[in-house]
Amino acid sequence: MQKNKRDTLPDEFRNIEEAANFWDTHSLADYEDLQRDIEFEVELKAEKNYFAVEKELSDNIDKLAHIKGILPETLVNLWLKEKILENQDKVVCT
Repeated sequence: MQKNKRDTLPDEFRNIEEAANFWDTHSLADYEDLQRDIEFEVELKAEKNYFAVEKELSDNIDKLAHIKGILPETLVNLWLKEKILENQDKVVCT
């Protein structure tokens, strides 16, 4: 798209779908003269819980995870999810 033949950029989009549709069919490079630097803060909330595991059990988890080619925490999470699914009638999952 040439700069002199670009569509007018809306002042606002009504919703995220409208913005997505616009940018799916337009190039940001064609609107470079309208871009400006902005600053904003983002607060990411990743929550992890840590549980004590016996040393021998931890060693076995490490070995099995290595054999499967995955991280030990991934293996533990998979196992825990399986157990929760097996007992879902007893546990309220969120």
